[in-house]
Amino acid sequence: MTPPPPAGAGNGTMKTGSPMQNFRNYYQILGVERHASPSDIKRAYRQLARRYHPDLNPGDKAAEEQFKIIGEAYQVLSDSEKRAEYNRFGQYWQQKGFQGETAPRPNPDFDYSRFPDFQDFLDQLLIRFTRRSEPRQESWESPGDIEARLNISLQQAYKGGRQRLSLAARTLEINLPPGMVTGQRIRLRKQGDNGGDLYLNIQVSPDEQLRLQGDDIHCTLPITPSEAILGTHAQVPTLDGSVKMVIPPRVQNHQRLRLPGRGYLREDQSRGDQIVELLIQVPLEPSPQELQLYEQIRQIERFNPRTQNTSVSS
Repeated sequence: MTPPPPAGAGNGTMKTGSPMQNFRNYYQILGVERHASPSDIKRAYRQLARRYHPDLNPGDKAAEEQFKIIGEAYQVLSDSEKRAEYNRFGQYWQQKGFQGETAPRPNPDFDYSRFPDFQDFLDQLLIRFTRRSEPRQESWESPGDIEARLNISLQQAYKGGRQRLSLAARTLEINLPPGMVTGQRIRLRKQGDNGGDLYLNIQVSPDEQLRLQGDDIHCTLPITPSEAILGTHAQVPTLDGSVKMVIPPRVQNHQRLRLPGRGYLREDQSRGDQIVELLIQVPLEPSPQELQLYEQIRQIERFNPRTQNTSVSS
């Protein structure tokens, strides 16, 4: 898959003054072919969403903007109706008709000629197919799609399964897929207004111990100086619960160890790895006996880290 270019450059955006301004090629943004299957689109979106997620690119406005554009592309291409309308529109974006001239109308229910630029078309497209929940006074009104945000923990996102969702005056029991990520949208058929669909926007809450980076899970493990020198066995938190990990002798501060296959769920149901970063910590209030032993070690130790590198930066 070809990575998408930065937002606004090489992604199909036209220069000001062209017949169709702001056009975005969503297929190119996600790096998929026009005939890509829904699973291909989902796989491409998940990979790119993880790469450009704001949590992994703090302070990077370009990555944040690209994350929004990737989500916009997925929102349209993951929905069969929106994708069909976008495809119809895209066939004519370079032709006359978007500046008040006569335009071809492949869909008799949708007048493309009234859009001065792509953003106006997109706004209408999303409003048309993703209507927010509004009070309904007549039961014969047409179905309407609604959206809701679902906040879940990293553990829930990884495992999926049954989840209870309170929505307005009703409660839904839903079955979530495993391996969800922030920005993913889940469609629940006929759970919207008057038989429309309900779209759940997934938001994975940060975990106190585990951090998701790509397909890998990262965590920090504090150890004592003696454990760093002699090695030990330590319990490490993972998505599957606590597991015992071997810490080899003579590890260094911030050294990283790997737990293969303990990472996040991939599209093919395989898993990434868990990266454990070691943090050597000294006791803040050592006992007199500990201080005495440390003093004995200092008297006999030969190691001096300040002499390991004789070059001093000026």
